[in-house]
Amino acid sequence: MNEVLKRIGALRKSMADLKIDWYFMTSDDYHSSEYVSDYFKVREHFSGFTGDNAYLLLDKDSAYMWTDGRYFIQAEGELKGTTINLMRMGEEGVPTVTEFIKANVKKGMTLAFDGRCVSTSLGKKIKKILEANKAKLNYEDDTAAKLWKDRPSLPDAPLYILKDETTGESCTSKLKRVRKVLKDSDAGALLLSKLDDIAWLTNMRGNDIECNPVFLSYMIVTEKEAYLFLRKCVVTKKIKTYLDSVGVTVIDYDAFFKFLSEFSCGKKLMLEENSVSFAAFMCAGKGSEILNMANPTTYMKAVKNKTELKHIREICVTDSVCMIKFMYWLKASIGKEKLSELDAAAKIDGLRSKVKGFIELSFPTIAGYGPNAAMMHYSATEKSFAYLKPENFLLVDSGGQYENGTTDVTRTFVLGPVTDEMKLHFSKVAAGMLALADARFLYGCTGRNVDILARLPLWELGIDYKCGTGHGIGYILNVHEGPHGIRWKYNPDVNEAVLEDGMLMSDEPGVYIEGSHGIRTENMLLSVKAEKTPDGQFMKFEQLTWIPIDREALDKKYLSEKDIKRINDYHKKVYQKTFRFLTESERKWLKEQTKPL
Repeated sequence: MNEVLKRIGALRKSMADLKIDWYFMTSDDYHSSEYVSDYFKVREHFSGFTGDNAYLLLDKDSAYMWTDGRYFIQAEGELKGTTINLMRMGEEGVPTVTEFIKANVKKGMTLAFDGRCVSTSLGKKIKKILEANKAKLNYEDDTAAKLWKDRPSLPDAPLYILKDETTGESCTSKLKRVRKVLKDSDAGALLLSKLDDIAWLTNMRGNDIECNPVFLSYMIVTEKEAYLFLRKCVVTKKIKTYLDSVGVTVIDYDAFFKFLSEFSCGKKLMLEENSVSFAAFMCAGKGSEILNMANPTTYMKAVKNKTELKHIREICVTDSVCMIKFMYWLKASIGKEKLSELDAAAKIDGLRSKVKGFIELSFPTIAGYGPNAAMMHYSATEKSFAYLKPENFLLVDSGGQYENGTTDVTRTFVLGPVTDEMKLHFSKVAAGMLALADARFLYGCTGRNVDILARLPLWELGIDYKCGTGHGIGYILNVHEGPHGIRWKYNPDVNEAVLEDGMLMSDEPGVYIEGSHGIRTENMLLSVKAEKTPDGQFMKFEQLTWIPIDREALDKKYLSEKDIKRINDYHKKVYQKTFRFLTESERKWLKEQTKPL
């Protein structure tokens, strides 16, 4: 029998014993993290789906899993034989998970979930629906997790402290800024659950989530005190001394919920419902009036200071050189050596690992050949991978965590003959990426105002990509960071952030043709001030990534004069920024790659 079916069967037996009609699982940990440690992959364990974003809902007879467009192709393959119905988020006629719950969880039924792994915003919606349906909610049930035999242990990687000359601002200064927001909002305390916010605020890093230098923690900041909840095993004498010096009291991670249930600041407790768990929210509400507000730390963290920007500009050049060396190697090796997707990933990972100050990858490298590249978050494994042939495309999406910044770049490489349609798609993706990078816009715009610049060349062909165009990027932190992003679709549950001077983000349009090919071209951008006129403060983007766009698939007949000028101007700067770091043969090759179209 399929292993997933066995696990679901065991869960259904426990549900029947506990009189639970529906069981709901998210992909979250206790901190609403995008990526989670193995300990928290309960939904993956019971579904077999390895993507990062999904909901699983089941009763005694049926099971349903929701995921977004990045994972449709992957989910179809991984759910085969599980009897789980794939619910394609955002597709016409597909109900959202809350709409489905409203229609199917009837009077007298009980729906259960582990409230520590469900955000407050989602938990409140489900609770309201169940109350209207006269159904019951059990948010303190972790039956599914308890059934997981050989479950990995909670992570406890060592912590390390970043120097002020690396961060550009001390923890003491950051706490002072947070307390000013509390005062201005007439709040007595801030509850933080987002791991990257806590890492930023404390100027500490860890490794409790692969490729994300964060550590399991909660934090409460009051007008005069700060409490940091950490696992006992990671609190060394050095960490304790440092936290004492910046006025932060350490409390055991496992004592958080007891502390919170007894905590009262005398004023409102500020928290962000999208990032604090439903269980924590229900616990906090026992002793405090709640002020739902976006974490001030999220906005502070998103605007990089001068020190951070200096380091980011430097590491982006170094990281680009790694990709140029990889491209040179790939072009010289394809058709001469037997190479696989795994070999390609190992090569670029190896080049980055030799950079001074390299910590780890910023996410597992995606190297997708041909049809595999049509799966946006495809991951080759030792058991499932493709060999590269001297034809079609190889898409490589990769990045690094360094002592002076975080990177995220994608290039699609021509390995041999490609069709005219592939050249059309490749050329339009390049045109869209550079059109967005070349934008001028008035201050006050959000990413939704500028997304069309990257997407328009593809929309004119009747093609779309099922994801945003860009996301914020952390500084020695998570490769995906809010609150800003670049996407076209309005989402009432997501706060749209104005693009501020100093915000770092990606620019990554693409084309994904199932069974044929995938193309993505991604640069890192920095939002900066441009000219100020009587009509207002204009903004623009500064390019940070300096890697050639494979000219073998750029076809001038699909590009406007402005597109061609942008490509030529960009390639000229690529050579100027990187040539001094290359060998003579690499430099000669790059000169050819970046010559005018």
